[in-house]
Amino acid sequence: MKTTLLLRLCGPMQSWGSQSRFMYRDTGREPSKSGAIGLVCAALGKPRVEVAGDGQPTLAELAGLRMGVRVDREGSVECDYQTAEDVAEAHGKGLRTVQSWRSYLADADFLVGLEGDRGLLERVDLALASPAWHLFLGRKSFVPAVPVRLPDQPPWGPGLRDQPLEIALRSIPWHGRPGEQPPSQLRFVGEDPSGEDADVRNDVPHSFDARAFAPRNIATQFLDFKEVTSPCGSRG
Repeated sequence: MKTTLLLRLCGPMQSWGSQSRFMYRDTGREPSKSGAIGLVCAALGKPRVEVAGDGQPTLAELAGLRMGVRVDREGSVECDYQTAEDVAEAHGKGLRTVQSWRSYLADADFLVGLEGDRGLLERVDLALASPAWHLFLGRKSFVPAVPVRLPDQPPWGPGLRDQPLEIALRSIPWHGRPGEQPPSQLRFVGEDPSGEDADVRNDVPHSFDARAFAPRNIATQFLDFKEVTSPCGSRG
């Protein structure tokens, strides 16, 4: 029996960059694997530098979890312009002002599923109930609007389910705001080991300390709303 842990990533601002370079910070249209695993590491209190025998799951074990995303609210891509004054330049060239353009998602809502070993997922679920460190949605200032861990009561919970990833992501009702009309389709983004007609994302974390990432194949599908459990209306 396969086990899946579901998480809700919902907030006024989120950022899931995987191709950022220098002054320009991108965001994907849905959570990256490195971002989701980084959030899990924060809940566990797992430091960036791995220490053998510290009792923490290894990053390889966490990154090995199979991940899928259901997009319940797409959100919109916005850009934040920032400056940092009096930044010291390298090679003794004095001070300067640094500009940066940082993209983010506004008003997005995602259901994320992690499939794998039940014992590991039970530990993650327990950590999400009482996180060791602050949880954020891609950047430290982007806090969740609702708890990441699903409540245990129906129609949401429990978040830990003895179901394959795809079935678990379909088992939670769509949650709209009061009066919000459900979308005609929901976008599902999952891992595609076959690589056929897949996009490649370089977001599998091998080391957060050295910022080393590996690629994975991603497949996107669109499901008619009726293929997902009926909406629960005003749960926004």
